[in-house]
Amino acid sequence: MNTILALAGVVLKELYRRKDFYVLFVLTALLTLLMGSVNFFHDRNIVRYLREICLLLIWMSALVIAITTTARQLPAEREQRTIFPLLAKPVTRGQVLAGKFLGCWLACGVALLVFYAFLGVVSGARAGQWPVWQYLQVFWLHWVMLGIVVAFVLFGSLVFAAPSSNATISFVLVLGILYLGRYLNNIALQQPEPMRTVVYTVYFLIPHLEWYDVRDLLVYEKGLIGWVNCGLVTLYGAAYSGLLLFAAWLVFRRKRLNL
Repeated sequence: MNTILALAGVVLKELYRRKDFYVLFVLTALLTLLMGSVNFFHDRNIVRYLREICLLLIWMSALVIAITTTARQLPAEREQRTIFPLLAKPVTRGQVLAGKFLGCWLACGVALLVFYAFLGVVSGARAGQWPVWQYLQVFWLHWVMLGIVVAFVLFGSLVFAAPSSNATISFVLVLGILYLGRYLNNIALQQPEPMRTVVYTVYFLIPHLEWYDVRDLLVYEKGLIGWVNCGLVTLYGAAYSGLLLFAAWLVFRRKRLNL
């Protein structure tokens, strides 16, 4: 366990050193503060618009951080040849995968925490309300979803040739699932056989990332989601992440590391 934590710590330090997070946070902060300073026709719903825009920026920034950070982990170790002394310590390949996953997931959590804290301060200052539990639920479900994304990209880094192709394919698939995945069952009903069975199979096999998109909880100030439901989708996310990591381990344990 100490080995896994040490590997995760290296990934966290990498996040601090790179400029990706700082650029995305500054951009999100500037756009949010700019929108918050504008009063459109004295509209009382400006706080709602502010939250909606800021949450969209947070989701896009979090995906960029999660995918780009994860996509370069194993290829960078291989290109810099640091993977060889690492495995000679000895560290198992399973520990390397677990450490990389934990580090990337914790890095996403740190970034999310900063983003949501900023949103809470700005939104609370405008509205005079501080729905802490709602923010915690939205933050937690978002973080669980990113765990699935990190595991998927880590698996992709062992399958695709380059980090750029892995990141591009991951972005396309993740955005496709987020915006189209929920409609696949309805699309399947309109298809003849055997296409209907194929689409239904895809619908049940893909990770339903859209379940974790609960931005409306903050935008429209809805009540809390049932904690039992939060627990179930958390277990679903953990199971899917574990399945993807297991698949990555099966590939990694047989993959040649020679350049």
